[in-house]
Amino acid sequence: MTSRRVVVTGLGLVTPLGVGVRQSWSKLIAGSSGLVSTDDLPNPAEYKDLPSRVVGKIPIGSKSEGKWDAEAFTSRWSNIRRLSPFIQYALKCTEEALQDAQWQCSTEEDFENTGVCIGSGIGGLQDMYDNAVGFHSKGHRKMQPLFIPRMLANMAAGNVSIQYGFKGPNHSVSTACATGNHAIGDAARFIKDGYCDVMVAGGTDASITPFALSAFGRAKSLSTAFNDDPTKASRPFDGARGGFVIGEGAGILVLEELQHALDRNAKIYCEVAGYGLTGDAHHITSPPEDGNGALRAMKFAIKQAGLVPSDIGYINAHATSTLLGDRAENSAIRALFQKSNPQLAVSSTKGAIGHLLGAAGAVESIFTVLALSENILPPTLNCESPGGAESDSQSEFTFNYVQNRSLILDKESKLKAAINNSFGFGGTNASLLFKIYE
Repeated sequence: MTSRRVVVTGLGLVTPLGVGVRQSWSKLIAGSSGLVSTDDLPNPAEYKDLPSRVVGKIPIGSKSEGKWDAEAFTSRWSNIRRLSPFIQYALKCTEEALQDAQWQCSTEEDFENTGVCIGSGIGGLQDMYDNAVGFHSKGHRKMQPLFIPRMLANMAAGNVSIQYGFKGPNHSVSTACATGNHAIGDAARFIKDGYCDVMVAGGTDASITPFALSAFGRAKSLSTAFNDDPTKASRPFDGARGGFVIGEGAGILVLEELQHALDRNAKIYCEVAGYGLTGDAHHITSPPEDGNGALRAMKFAIKQAGLVPSDIGYINAHATSTLLGDRAENSAIRALFQKSNPQLAVSSTKGAIGHLLGAAGAVESIFTVLALSENILPPTLNCESPGGAESDSQSEFTFNYVQNRSLILDKESKLKAAINNSFGFGGTNASLLFKIYE
């Protein structure tokens, strides 16, 4: 089989910045933050004794304001109330992405040639908690009949497939915080290998619960120093960083075989040109100091794309605002790019939205695609002093971290290729390389 190229033709987003691609992107490049105090949630008392009390919550309100309007959305889906929030978010993003791509199956061949690959890092966490508590207190009859299909991580993909009748690959990924990138990369491979011509791909998670904040808090993963100033809590690469902020949301991309997209005159955002995936084989939660797994993932993505490090104009870093994680990723980027590409732009959009866990890679891939297509570098919010932590070597934090303000590039500085990194607990790493279609 001749090499099949894969392009991006549709995008859909639900993030702490708002509902919809334009809403989220415009707020991101304007420097807005989607982080809020748990005091602003419907049940603040449940969080009051937790060490971390900042979250990236999808704003609730009217659709016209770019917020999550559950009533308006659920009225169009007969069974939506029976679905866990992470599945609802995936359905909403899929709807937007398919409309953006203007892809609607009209023949049986279309349905069989369209597949789904949507992952979730945790799935229906609140459902797990509620049913465990109910079973413990009142036994078998307290279990919800739909608990299992609400909870399973693959049910976002399953419900999208069922809702739209897509009969191609029905696949899911659950690789912690690398989930979204793995889902997109796997979907691209399905197209390259000829399983189908169109894939709906991405990630989704809805884990803002006292249970989740307590669990990650006990692992000492979360930011605790900015509970009284929530928009400052996520600080990728900054000297005052001290942990990540849990966020929620989803990101969905429509991927398409190039000739299929050209034949129907589809809008093409960019090409999915490289996919690198590696394992650290080091520690259950921490990367190696030198970021070797991340380095190898980026190298493989660049090699697969037929490019060299100097071709990359931007990296959307995984950088979650942890001391070790950000430092290790910076070390990996430095080892690969410092000699040939010292002016490389590196930013982490988690400063604005927090860490969306299994949705992070998909949401940040969409931000990377938009950076390429609109020639704008999104900012790293709260990055005041890159590498300024006591355990950092500040002389190694030398890239352009797009600190606090987005950067509109001129035509002479046109981005040609960009990488999105996602890494997860268990030592799993995934790098996606997007390049301008030509």
